[in-house]
Amino acid sequence: MLPLREPTPARSGTTFHQMLERIRYEGAYPTRERAENVTRVVLEALGRQLTGDERVELAARLPVEAALDLTGQIPGPRPLTGWGFVKDLAARTGATPATTRWDTGAVLAVVGRLAGPSLLDRILAQLPSGYALLFGRAELTQPA
Repeated sequence: MLPLREPTPARSGTTFHQMLERIRYEGAYPTRERAENVTRVVLEALGRQLTGDERVELAARLPVEAALDLTGQIPGPRPLTGWGFVKDLAARTGATPATTRWDTGAVLAVVGRLAGPSLLDRILAQLPSGYALLFGRAELTQPA
């Protein structure tokens, strides 16, 4: 019989269980299992969008279980816009775009807080338009 291991916290000190509880609260999910399923699906989808140092740094700031979901995906050839991200994820999961948008926002709001403002700024600069809202930020545009 193997001894039970305590979940490994991220550099932020947050364990996967704590992260899931925050997402469960943000998304108003009835169970931890539902929050975990949503978290894994959204992180895998985000892993198909992020590349480079931002991907590595974000993974380092997440609990190990979440980092594995993020980095277990090969980035796609062309990044999707924020709305494209939601539509693609809805098609992959069979959920409605509205439900997928809710799920994405619940997960990415927590992920953004774990990333911190500086890294989140760099992540948003790398991604096409539409992701700021998914991370719970206003999408500001440059004047023409």
